[in-house]
Amino acid sequence: MSHDQLVAIDQELRSGGGGQAALADQRAGYEQFCARPAEPDVTVTDVLLGGVPALRVEPPTTTAGTLLHLHGGGYVIGSARSGLALAGALARRAGASAHSLGYRLAPEHPFPAAVHDGLAAYRALLDAGWTADRIALTGDSAGAGLAIATLVAARDAGLPQPAAVVAMSPWVDLTLTGDTLRTHEAMDAIFDAADIAGYAALYLGDADPAHPAASPLLADLRGLPPLLVQVGTNEVLLDDATRLVARAAAAHVDVTLEVVAGAPHVFQNFAGRLDEADRALDRAGRFLADHLGR
Repeated sequence: MSHDQLVAIDQELRSGGGGQAALADQRAGYEQFCARPAEPDVTVTDVLLGGVPALRVEPPTTTAGTLLHLHGGGYVIGSARSGLALAGALARRAGASAHSLGYRLAPEHPFPAAVHDGLAAYRALLDAGWTADRIALTGDSAGAGLAIATLVAARDAGLPQPAAVVAMSPWVDLTLTGDTLRTHEAMDAIFDAADIAGYAALYLGDADPAHPAASPLLADLRGLPPLLVQVGTNEVLLDDATRLVARAAAAHVDVTLEVVAGAPHVFQNFAGRLDEADRALDRAGRFLADHLGR
């Protein structure tokens, strides 16, 4: 990994301002940050999954199965469109199609609306004829936490588990007890503890932050599918990732942790500009391909 690449990206992130902007401005800025057109050979179609809007992403070769991708944004910003680039990058590498889900956002639709949408979308894929072994869930940041919460909800509803799940920089503890939430503030160019607490408050409303569907770190993780977690060392959410892996291992889940030195939150967003972002997506794609359709 190039040190100069990391320095340039860190400076770019820090110059982008913090989380104090009005919510409408944050949403618009995030869409602009994530906006990348689909590659020319990729077909993108508006669809509904269980009544939830989504974008179906189809690279040229889609023999392995399909991905349900859940975008990041603290449960209050982001969209199916903002998740399109990561969904497409993972789908291409896995040889699969993907569905980038536009789940409902807080504060207009607080917890547990996002979990209900994730479960409805997963159920819709099963009802459409996708067998569970040909579906994988992927997500970044809050979307990664939502992916875990969706799997727990699916298990509790008696649905079969998908083939695998990829969690990039997961946010899984809305009780905000991770040490790195405070100790890594100076290193994290995107978030500080106050930012994370603000998103949590908007999402939770009056709900208990320790509810396992809100903080899947605290959920019973038994029976979940193979899990790949990727995180950077510069993140305030580093402890969320490492504790999730430990909890999953204790629940006898097949889990892999990849920690990338010096990398920022969801560094995979910098594919094409940051060497390790491309390599991390390559590894995630192989992980998905290895588990889909076994």
